[in-house]
Amino acid sequence: MRTAVAGGTGLVGRLVVAELERRGDTPVVLARGAGVDLTSGRGLDDALAGVSTVIDVSNVTTTSRRRSVTFFEAATGNLLAAAARAGVGHVVTLSIVGADTVDFGYYLGKRRQEELLAAGPVPWTLLRATQFHEFAGQLVDRSPAPFVVVPRMDSRPVAAAEVAAHLVTLAHGTPQGVAAPIAGPERLDMADLVRRHLRATGRGRVVVSLRLPGRVGSAFAGGALVPAPPVVTGSTTAAEHLRRLATPQG
Repeated sequence: MRTAVAGGTGLVGRLVVAELERRGDTPVVLARGAGVDLTSGRGLDDALAGVSTVIDVSNVTTTSRRRSVTFFEAATGNLLAAAARAGVGHVVTLSIVGADTVDFGYYLGKRRQEELLAAGPVPWTLLRATQFHEFAGQLVDRSPAPFVVVPRMDSRPVAAAEVAAHLVTLAHGTPQGVAAPIAGPERLDMADLVRRHLRATGRGRVVVSLRLPGRVGSAFAGGALVPAPPVVTGSTTAAEHLRRLATPQG
């Protein structure tokens, strides 16, 4: 099966491409480095020629509502229009648990993406995932030393590789609309996960856990990012993920 991966050079995108190859599919990477610009539509029509399915894991790093909405409106709109022109039969899109209910700036862009997908011209499947295990390290990298500022967040972190594998499984199936969300096997506080990440990687930083203001903060701390059943549950625990980080690869 010839499958296009929007955002195929990012964290999840690379894992999706590898999983497609492992299953004998032919991945087509949709990214600027491959000559495709989702926000302008440049290169999309040529890249989607002969493609039967699209997996959309495109992303923008921001907490700004305006930037997030602007990106996902353009990228999703262009992708869906080009997919329809190419006769693509199935678009599988990755979103976030809570994006449909929590009015956080970045989530509002994901919500707009979900709305466009549901109203679009191509049969679709939407998968919402919890935060990845890798999110703890991203928070560390984005915070200026010696501190790591962590929003108070109740989560069930999941391995990005397990999300990628499930996206490919969904892409091999029939369009189903909103699929059961995917989450990790443990319910954890994000600040605790960041502290464990720092210990595992030997980095000395001070973790500052802050509750975000207003209803967004209440939602983050109160379990709005933890999905209700039915849930697809990954098997990788935080301890297993951290052991892999601490073990030299070679």
